[in-house]
Amino acid sequence: MPGTSAAEAIRRRLDALWRIEGARIVATLARATRDVGLAEDLAQEAVADALAQWPAAGVPSNPGAWLTAVAKRKAIDAWRRAERLDEHYRELVRGLPENVEAEWQPVDDDVLRLVFISCHPVLSREGQLALTLRIVGGLSTEDIARLFLVSVPTVQQRIVRAKKTLAAARIPFETPEPNEWGERLKAVLAVVYLLFTEGYAATSGDKWFRPDLASEALRIGRVLAGLVPHEPEAHALVALMEFQASRFGARLGPGGAPVLLADQDRSRWDQAQIRRGRDRLARADSLGRGRGNYALQAAIAECHATAPRFDETDWPRIVLLYEALGRLAPSPVVELNRAVAVSMAAGPAAGLALADRLTAEGALRGSHLLPSVRGELLARLGRTEEARAEFAAAAALARNDRARETLERKAADAAPGGAPAS
Repeated sequence: MPGTSAAEAIRRRLDALWRIEGARIVATLARATRDVGLAEDLAQEAVADALAQWPAAGVPSNPGAWLTAVAKRKAIDAWRRAERLDEHYRELVRGLPENVEAEWQPVDDDVLRLVFISCHPVLSREGQLALTLRIVGGLSTEDIARLFLVSVPTVQQRIVRAKKTLAAARIPFETPEPNEWGERLKAVLAVVYLLFTEGYAATSGDKWFRPDLASEALRIGRVLAGLVPHEPEAHALVALMEFQASRFGARLGPGGAPVLLADQDRSRWDQAQIRRGRDRLARADSLGRGRGNYALQAAIAECHATAPRFDETDWPRIVLLYEALGRLAPSPVVELNRAVAVSMAAGPAAGLALADRLTAEGALRGSHLLPSVRGELLARLGRTEEARAEFAAAAALARNDRARETLERKAADAAPGGAPAS
């Protein structure tokens, strides 16, 4: 019998594999079975088989293909029991259906097609987000619960309900016609952004960020922007992700410790990505429809990306952009970021006043973001004991190990200086 350590190593490897390849496995199965819910269930059953077999038999040379093959065999077994083997078996033997060539299929990307299905209008917004983050992003129900500050059972119910709704509505595994994109496109953009956000700042685990998930979101965003070249927000979202991803090489220090924006070595920023981000934002602006939510965020990210040094950042411009964003897409997180920008442009006292207003309103309860920002601002004002208390409160709320360690260190030091941004 393999030892516990070997089994745990296999589990960790499977977790990593699922986060990287899970979406493609489910997408392949969904294309073969024409049922997204069934595809995800089959994939999870294959993962369970791997957990049982790999510790003794060893990890196959192509674990993703192994999971897909096992899941397909399970589908065949299920269809055999349902006396529907012949029709579906022919499709699986061919690998993927060949009889859809006459159909209009503008998206030659199974993962992106999976995103469109997960964002189908028959689903609630909560269901769209939960299902996509689960089957496309590979997040656990615990991760999703922390991301949205809801309970795990609530997330599980949303995912189960979304699968049942798609099955009941007999949603085909295909992309919508162009005249149906409208609100569907907004939902897809929102989900891609959330995928990237989880990659940029992981809600839990021992890694501060997840480049694999962020890269997949960026890949999907680029494909999507190519499909809708006249949609400025699609290009703007890609621009935003390019700018943010350009800093990945400088965001970790020795031992994987987070390096905040003020302390990052800007020579390690990816200048090619920054140029791509600027080109994308310029393309969005060239369409002449004004800046939307993602374009304003991209413009803020551009200010950071193009500043030669931290102390040369154009904070007054960032404040104006956050003010515009707050009117267009108001949220407590936007207001908190505006407070940070105001603190850099007009001093920590001005920023703290805005943060205190959020505290009085009960905003962001359960999140570490607000107390961590208040701790930074209080530290800069020399109010050391108050800052220490805020950092300790933030550390208690943080679910990401690296973020918690950073906050605990700040609570111990309560040193002024630095900026809350990362």
